[in-house]
Amino acid sequence: MISGEQQATLMDLAEEARAHSYSPYSHYAVGAALLCQDGSVYQGCNIENASYTPTICAERNAFFKAIFDGQRSFTAIAVIGSGETPAYPCGVCRQVMAEFCDGDFTIVTANRDRTVVVPQTLSELLPHSFGPKDLV
Repeated sequence: MISGEQQATLMDLAEEARAHSYSPYSHYAVGAALLCQDGSVYQGCNIENASYTPTICAERNAFFKAIFDGQRSFTAIAVIGSGETPAYPCGVCRQVMAEFCDGDFTIVTANRDRTVVVPQTLSELLPHSFGPKDLV
């Protein structure tokens, strides 16, 4: 798990990222801040599209930016949404996390008022995941 200070910093950065959301259809803005094992942080926001399928979630946006830069080891992600309930990663985002993270990867979620849910691990949010280990 990450420290309280790291959690607060990630939540600040996720909230900052949320301000960049392009969400004219759902009006549900999401921001994410991904902490890499080397201490670097990548931010992402959701970007919607009128045909919906090309839409990308904030979490995948952050992961793909980090992966493009050569990152492969991740510690935690903070996700904040603009709704009343915490912004949990969708199933597709959880599957992307499972591709690159161990089960103890920390996920911190919050609602628009920054009410944070107790951090959870990827294994808790995606039990019995399918990953590279299953392809051998």
